[in-house]
This record gives sequence, C-alpha cells and structure tokens, in this order.
Amino acid sequence: MIPSTPWLLPEYIEDVLPGEAIALEHLRRLLLDQLSNSGYQWVHPPLIENLDTLLTGTGQDLGPLTFKVVDQRSGKTLGIRADITPQVARIDNHLFSAQALNRLCYCGSVLHTQPSALHDSREIWQLGAELYGSTHVSADAEIVQLLLDLSQAAGLKDAYLDIGHIGLFESLTEDLSEALRERLFEALQAKDLPLLRSLTEPLDSVTQSALLELATLYGEPHGVLARARSAFANFPACQIHIQHIEQLLSHLHSSAHLRLDLAELRGYHYHTGLVFALYTPTQHRAIGLGGRYDRLGNARGRARPATGFSLDLRALATCVTPPETECIVAPYHPNDTELTHTIKKLRAEHRCVWVQLPNDCIEHNHKDTEITPLPPQATHRLKHEHNQWHVIPLG
Repeated sequence: MIPSTPWLLPEYIEDVLPGEAIALEHLRRLLLDQLSNSGYQWVHPPLIENLDTLLTGTGQDLGPLTFKVVDQRSGKTLGIRADITPQVARIDNHLFSAQALNRLCYCGSVLHTQPSALHDSREIWQLGAELYGSTHVSADAEIVQLLLDLSQAAGLKDAYLDIGHIGLFESLTEDLSEALRERLFEALQAKDLPLLRSLTEPLDSVTQSALLELATLYGEPHGVLARARSAFANFPACQIHIQHIEQLLSHLHSSAHLRLDLAELRGYHYHTGLVFALYTPTQHRAIGLGGRYDRLGNARGRARPATGFSLDLRALATCVTPPETECIVAPYHPNDTELTHTIKKLRAEHRCVWVQLPNDCIEHNHKDTEITPLPPQATHRLKHEHNQWHVIPLG
C-alpha cells in the first residue's frame, strides 16, 4: 500500500511552475489589454456560488462537470464554477440590465469534476469575452473576429476555425420528440452515420435525407454552403441560418483558415445560433469555443441576446513561442550605493534583477565573492567597469 503524503495533489491537478506561469501571465496581460482596448470591461466573478444560480439556464452541459459542496453557514449546496460564462451572464442580467449593449471580459480558473481527455487538467485557465444586447450578425462577427485577433496577437500559427449553426439541427428536428432529438444529437456529434440512418428510418424521406446530409456538411465554406442550400431546400428556416453564416463570413478578415462543420452541436443545450471552435494542429481538442446563447437569460427572468467565447489559456500557451525573458544577476554588495541605485533604476524600468546572496555555508572570514550560483534563468549580469555598473550578456 502506497503511504499517503500531505504533498500529493489530487489526480489531474498540478502546480503551474515558473516557466509556464510567466508565459501564462504574459498571455493574460496581453489578451486582457487587447480586450480592454476593444471596449470590453473586466469582471471577476467568485469561484463559488449557489448551485442553482450557477447552473441556471445551462441545461445538461455543466451539471456533471460541477463540484458540489455544502455551505457550512447556510446549509445550501454550492457549486465551484465549471465555466465563467453563466456567471458573466448573471452579472449582465442583474447588474447591467439598463444597458442596451454591454461588453464584458474575464480571466480566471474553472474546475471540472473530470478531465476532458487523458492527461488534461481538471483546472482550466479560462479567458473570454461576452457581448450582450444585440441579435445582429455584426455582433457574432465582432466576437468571432475578436477571438481570431487574440489568437494572432498571442502568436498562434496554423490555427483554423470551425463554424456551425445550432439552428440547422433545431429546424430539422423541431417536430420530433425530445428523446429522439437527444439520440440524433449524440449520433451527429459522434458522426455515426449507421446509427443516424437507423434513427431516421421512421421519418419522412425529406427529413431523413436532410439529417443524413447534415452529418457530412464539413469543409471549405463555399462548397459546404452550396451543398447545404440544396440539401435544405425544403426547410425555409434552414435557408435563413445559411444566409446568416454567409453574412458572418463576409464580415471576417483573418489569416486563420476557416471551415464549416454544420453538424457541430457543442453546447447544444444552451447555444441558440452560430457556434465556433478554434483548433491548432498540435492540440487534440479545441483551445477556444464560442457561440450565441440567447436563451440563457430566459431562465433568469429576462431575455437577453448574447454571444461570446472562451479560451483555454494553458492550452494556448503550449501552442505559442513563450516570450523571451531577461534576468540580470547583480552581485551582493549591500554597502555599494551606486549598485543599489542601479538595481532600483533597472527594476523601475520593469527589468528583472536577481541579487546573489552569500552562501549560508560559507564562513564569515571568507570573501563575499563566494556566493550562491547563478540562477538557471540568468541571461545578463551587472559588471563594474570604468567606475560604472553595466549590464552585459552572460557567456
């Protein structure tokens, strides 16, 4: 039996160590600054809320992922957030209800009861933006373009964006039972054509053909849209959704590769329109997710058009080149006023200065040059030449 240890972390939970931590903080500052420059105001919802408030309007998607705890003060069941989007929707609904248009952004940790895949963490650093108050395609385009702009600012290369529309599936299945809709949803998500064919056999041939075609509508936008217009010729509502996608594409300008996946139904239980996912060749899952979720406010007593996205900051950090960091090593001379002034000046310029200290194991009568070794992150050092302290590269 393996002995327990107080230092052991829970499964799929880990420390973020200095190298990754500085890369994450660099991305957080960079992207939040860009969001702020785009008119999005920062909010910081609490890590824990009343469970019913946290899950209101999210359907079946977040419940199984949410940790539940009992509040020792009230006896109520609380939830540790598994997604920040519903919290931001609550803030907009109750604190900014007088604003016709509202742009909010955030960054914080969320916790999942299970990892999304093997080797994934259950703690996710989530950064995102939400736009409330507009049903116009320009709002969807702003959010999608903002996600693409942030990924470009972060240095992400070879990214591609999959775009879908929940309305297509809803329009094709609106007259079916909820139980059948759920099974069709699962088959489409798995791209299980034999199961989809079996489930649609009792339906009329037009609906069956449309649903089977929906599962194959994936790839380059122009070709997919042409096939979709033909496949859904008998469904006027689907034609409106196709037109919405066309309008969205006409608004976008990005170097990212755009694809359509019209059977993509991630977030189906609370998304209501356009949905999208950002991928990179090096990640097995999407690093950014978003879409329209106009129904979320209904459960809170006030309908509110809404669209937004969230980024997995840790996943993004693994896909981009970390920023070059400078670490200047200064010698230990506590009585050298010129050196002290130089160190203060460098730090005021936001440059890292790492002061060596005497080694505790060294006897007092030894020279103070016997000090701790250079840190592994050191790139430069301070050297006294010509009566001045200079920063010079190591090596």
